[in-house]
Amino acid sequence: MGDRFAAVTAEVNQQATVRLPRQRLRGVENFVFASSCSIYGIALGAPRSELDPVAPVTAYACSKIAAEEALAGIGGDMVITSLRFATACGMSERLRLDLVLNDFVACALSQQHITVLSDGSPWRPLIDVSDMAIAVDWAVQRKPESGGRILNINTGSNERNHQVRDLATAVAKAVPGTTLSINTQAPADSRSYQVDFSLFAKLAPEHQPQMTLIDSIMGLINGLKSMEFSDTQFRASRYMRLHALQAHITARRLSENLRWQMCDAVTPSALSAATHINLEA
Repeated sequence: MGDRFAAVTAEVNQQATVRLPRQRLRGVENFVFASSCSIYGIALGAPRSELDPVAPVTAYACSKIAAEEALAGIGGDMVITSLRFATACGMSERLRLDLVLNDFVACALSQQHITVLSDGSPWRPLIDVSDMAIAVDWAVQRKPESGGRILNINTGSNERNHQVRDLATAVAKAVPGTTLSINTQAPADSRSYQVDFSLFAKLAPEHQPQMTLIDSIMGLINGLKSMEFSDTQFRASRYMRLHALQAHITARRLSENLRWQMCDAVTPSALSAATHINLEA
């Protein structure tokens, strides 16, 4: 989605983000930016720490690192924290199914089958949305003595670096009757990275992630069941943001630069559906 709307991704994730602290907002002592571990790009080998070089390969990741770099150049007393979040997962009121663990659970519940197109070996760090909120709570209170006035920090836990095949296996076990197929003959997927979250553990010991992998899985299972979820075609639904955006554009509710169009097509129900849309990836 970031590549499909590259210009808007830069406008929202980078330019609009940096504009706020540059305005020296009166009374604002802490500024928190939701960055991403995707800035490390293709990162084979040892887990990446904040001291390792970044190598963004998508428009989304490029917008995140560009925002971090611009924020680092802002003077004054405002404490600025860029939380380099692991890949999000988990149940929320604004549900997303275009995330690896969420997708696996949706497949298991609606199709009783999970297909892993790769050989399952790639690594992904995960963080539950509830634990993301805990991290933000820490960042909005952080003092400059804890990490410096400007801080870029990997946000997650070392225990939640998972291989994709292990995620799929865990979901299949949690949903009885689910079958699993992994393409063991697929070439190795270079999109694999582990992340070192030791600095976050050191600086925020009272705000560490609480959700285990099975906690996140069960939260999704219970949440989706409460919605009576059974959509086998969910990858074309409003829970996949790219499809939702494209549907609004096709209906002329949104322009190509994602501005709302002033036309009769913008109805209360359309605006309600639009609350599921943002540019995070």
